[in-house]
Amino acid sequence: MLLLIKTKGSMNNNDVLRRVRYTFDMNDDTVESLFKYAGVNVPRSTFLRYMKREKDKEFKIMPDKMLAAFLNGFIVSRRGKKDGVEFVNEATLTNNIILRKLKIALNIREDAILEFYDLADVRLSRHELSAFFRHPDKPQYRPCQDQFLRNFLQGMQRKYRPTLPPS
Repeated sequence: MLLLIKTKGSMNNNDVLRRVRYTFDMNDDTVESLFKYAGVNVPRSTFLRYMKREKDKEFKIMPDKMLAAFLNGFIVSRRGKKDGVEFVNEATLTNNIILRKLKIALNIREDAILEFYDLADVRLSRHELSAFFRHPDKPQYRPCQDQFLRNFLQGMQRKYRPTLPPS
């Protein structure tokens, strides 16, 4: 499995949580319920620490497993729970997995994803995009770098909260 090393200044799980929460105007109760949909009980005080900025003394780094639970809960909240399907909250996430989970939650196809990138002033071909969704063992697979995930989230924000200034 390909692991992306997080470096200073790179996109982290806390950033993804903050951006998704902001884009969809989620309050604390909503965030708490998303974790529960994925079978995880997270004390409000804990996820509020995930929302803090890195410079805040209360800041806590969000583990991959917790972001996976949040995103899986987001999928359930948007698409409904399927009978007999249990989510596995992955212990390790890559940007490709995060992108895939958001794609599933929003029930969007390639055209909508490309529109998000257009809204973020990024031009991406269908071929480049499909490489993000391939299996890591395939030669056409391409790791989704931080800037592509960041631009996707920015385009998503511009689509779902267009009246607000871009972050």
